[in-house]
Amino acid sequence: MEAHMDQAVTAAPLVEMRNMSIAFGGIKAVNDVSIELRQGEVVGLLGHNGAGKSTLIKILSGAYPADGGEILINGEKVVIASPRDAKRYGIETIYQTLALADNVDSAANIFLGRELLTRWRTLDDSAMESETRKVMARLNPHFQRFKEPVRSLSGGQRQSVAIARAIHFDARILIMDEPTAALGPAETRQVGELTLSLKKEGIGIFLISHDIHDVFDLADRVYVMKNGRLVGSARVGDVTKDEVLGMIILGKCPEKAVPGPGAA
Repeated sequence: MEAHMDQAVTAAPLVEMRNMSIAFGGIKAVNDVSIELRQGEVVGLLGHNGAGKSTLIKILSGAYPADGGEILINGEKVVIASPRDAKRYGIETIYQTLALADNVDSAANIFLGRELLTRWRTLDDSAMESETRKVMARLNPHFQRFKEPVRSLSGGQRQSVAIARAIHFDARILIMDEPTAALGPAETRQVGELTLSLKKEGIGIFLISHDIHDVFDLADRVYVMKNGRLVGSARVGDVTKDEVLGMIILGKCPEKAVPGPGAA
């Protein structure tokens, strides 16, 4: 395990976003922001509504074209001009809304748009269910409701389906945008367990959240944004929740954090 961790630290980051900028109507939503994510790491992105964190991540997911800056995946410069480009580089996004098809089961959701076919060109339902059972066994061994439409599943189970869809197609970089916003305590805990199991598989995770407790429970490091600029970054073990709140509200960087261009 230690050798694996050393290797992760010395290898190039999974993702580097360098000096990213984007403006809407003359207002800089993201202004000269640099962040990185390593293999098997959970990185929290924090900030008030309008801080720029979701906009920054939408550049990585191919939803918005950046006005400036560069993106590197595994140390190589890439161009991400669409969500299809992002998927090609192993980047998948789990949005708060989940974008699941409520009227069909988990297998149909996991293979939505990428269905498996028999040699007679009909849907291979048994193969899709078999693959779904395999990926769910890794993620959520207690999941049994394979035949039911996802509308009947709990919020935590629905998150399991969305995450299974991402990792089945070899996501190495997972963006989780407010994954527990509409969930109760038990389901929030379940999503936390899912997140940590993905981390053990070496997947890098960007966790965007308003909930500082969630982030402290799951993240290795945090980046804080305010008014489109990076206030700073810190290892979670080096800072307190109050210090991170000070970064979010006042833009004030504590002693053990690395200040960014937006620090007060």
